[in-house]
Amino acid sequence: MSADPQIFVLDSFALLAYLGGEVGMEPVLEVLEAAFNGTNRVFCSWINVGEVLYITEREVGLPQAQAVLAAIEQLPIELLPVSKEAVLAAAHVKANYSIAYADAFAVAAAQELNGVVLTGDPEFEAVEKIISVKWLTRGE
Repeated sequence: MSADPQIFVLDSFALLAYLGGEVGMEPVLEVLEAAFNGTNRVFCSWINVGEVLYITEREVGLPQAQAVLAAIEQLPIELLPVSKEAVLAAAHVKANYSIAYADAFAVAAAQELNGVVLTGDPEFEAVEKIISVKWLTRGE
């Protein structure tokens, strides 16, 4: 067994799938369980968390969005701050690839951490040449 844990980056799609018990949640669950055991590390940008929260609030209300934030904060996810460096890296990704701005933060994090993005969002096809992607809904 390797001493270095594998690095995963969650995007909004992965978080929403996990939290909502939707298709694609199983690989996210497996990665989170392994993080609890210390065999990997899981990261997510606060920008992607913000996207999950606004979607949740829009669809089911503020109290549920607050509950979702509390649930996320209990998971073994290292939340990445929105630093100047993160903004510049995400802006560079967005300028060069057809991907949503929030998703660009997940891409930039994966590049910085040499991690694998977990997603089912087809926009990430545009960046598969620059990062590793584990697809949640493509019959791994």
